[in-house]
Amino acid sequence: MAEHRQYCTFFLEGVLFGIPVEQVQEVIRRQPMTRVPLAPPAVRGLINLRGQIVTAIDLRTSLRLGGHVDEAQAYNVVVRSAHGAVSFLVDEIGEVCTVNAADLDEPPRHLHEPLRSMIHQVYRLESRTMLVLDAARSLEAAAMAAC
Repeated sequence: MAEHRQYCTFFLEGVLFGIPVEQVQEVIRRQPMTRVPLAPPAVRGLINLRGQIVTAIDLRTSLRLGGHVDEAQAYNVVVRSAHGAVSFLVDEIGEVCTVNAADLDEPPRHLHEPLRSMIHQVYRLESRTMLVLDAARSLEAAAMAAC
């Protein structure tokens, strides 16, 4: 029997990304954000999530996609990490997508860094391709930008 995986999908610059649902704590609309002085560019600030302080990462900046997420319209994809919850700011939320694990492919070699190192796998849907984001690598890249 084929193994299936589920992904929480979202869009950045019109590109479809997915994160395994088991890594996603929740998806919320825009939250008031407190800026952090001297933080790396990818760290947009801190949000208060029911008393828990969560770092908000701008994935456009981390992935070098250009521009910034419009904070007034942004969604927060709150993911679980080894260091606690972290929010990825994204343009738009998609659906939960169930895929056959055997149909997942390696990312193309022509993707530029740091995008290539943060993409774990790709999946071809009928009308587009979903890039499966490695949340841990994305957090590492945001932290490395601070060095």
